[in-house]
Amino acid sequence: MGGQKNRWSSVLYLILCLLLMPGMSQGQDVGVRIKDLARIEGVRNNQLTGYGLVMGLDGTGDRSGTGFTIQSLANVLEGMGITISKDDMSVRNVAAVMVTATLPPFFREGGELDVTISSIGDASSLMGGILLQTPLLAADGLVYAVAQGAVTLGGYGAGAPSGSQVLSNHLTVGRIPNGAIVEKTVPVILSSGDSLKILLHRPDFSTARRLVEAINSSLGDANGDLANAEDAGTVISRIPSGQSAVHFVAELENLRVIPGVSARVVINERTGTIVAGAGVTLQPVAISQGNLNIEVRNQPYVSQPGAFSGGETTVVSESDISVGNEISAFTVLGGAATLGELARALNAMGLSSRDVISIFQALKAAGALQAELVVL
Repeated sequence: MGGQKNRWSSVLYLILCLLLMPGMSQGQDVGVRIKDLARIEGVRNNQLTGYGLVMGLDGTGDRSGTGFTIQSLANVLEGMGITISKDDMSVRNVAAVMVTATLPPFFREGGELDVTISSIGDASSLMGGILLQTPLLAADGLVYAVAQGAVTLGGYGAGAPSGSQVLSNHLTVGRIPNGAIVEKTVPVILSSGDSLKILLHRPDFSTARRLVEAINSSLGDANGDLANAEDAGTVISRIPSGQSAVHFVAELENLRVIPGVSARVVINERTGTIVAGAGVTLQPVAISQGNLNIEVRNQPYVSQPGAFSGGETTVVSESDISVGNEISAFTVLGGAATLGELARALNAMGLSSRDVISIFQALKAAGALQAELVVL
């Protein structure tokens, strides 16, 4: 048990230190491409869904009581001119499945898509099956692609007559690489007149302002500024005269800006995972967890450069975190400490990740954690 605690605390310490190390601060950031921060309005994926049958299973398909599989198989046979009573059908080699795919923008007829197959009946495995031709529809009810092919699984299974089984991974979900052919193109309107809209993946006023400044300073023309922010998530940009929309977007999406990042700590109590972003700080606080005591304090002092060094006198702060094993009274001084310093103190005590999660939740409730706390 102690080894598991040490492992979790070491992982926590590594994650926090990597995220909070000085080299990852915004001040030293070279920026992020606009194409990684935003998208052009109208340029988006479309989800496709279809219902189909997987054939050729080795007795691992749906059971005879699965009515929709029997009905579907009867419809397929009837479409081929074969009429048979449903009572005479066996579907142990057949499985009813849902087929899903994503149609990217600008895909033309004849393009190929990967598809995912998932059983909706009580089939035990789709191994070795073949998906019959299945139309894939979008939200508007129109067919945009057709899927067919051999199903591949990322696992295997074996069983004995006694009922014993050995399974690896999930056997009722599979994929068909390049298993769908696009039959209809989704029209994409890249620009409206001489302008286009840039939509941020994570709306933020600071990021929107920096994006506007980057576009105007790098791509502006003689007619004045090109871009302006409509709100925290939308930037409207004029396309320079004489340029095509494609040429302008190609230049725009490679500009770099430093995004505004909110201080945030994300914790997952089920897995014990804790991730903290840069900019997370702590107000002065004293912590007691069981027989563990931690005191966070910060003392400002004056940094005086040497004579004739050319430096300037500045006020800096020196953080100090003390750890104790017995409950006692604390004296808290002014200032703030970083989450990285607290992480080092917690790691030194060998706490489990769940103890650390409890501490973070208490810090937020006490108002000492200067960040948004997200619990998954």
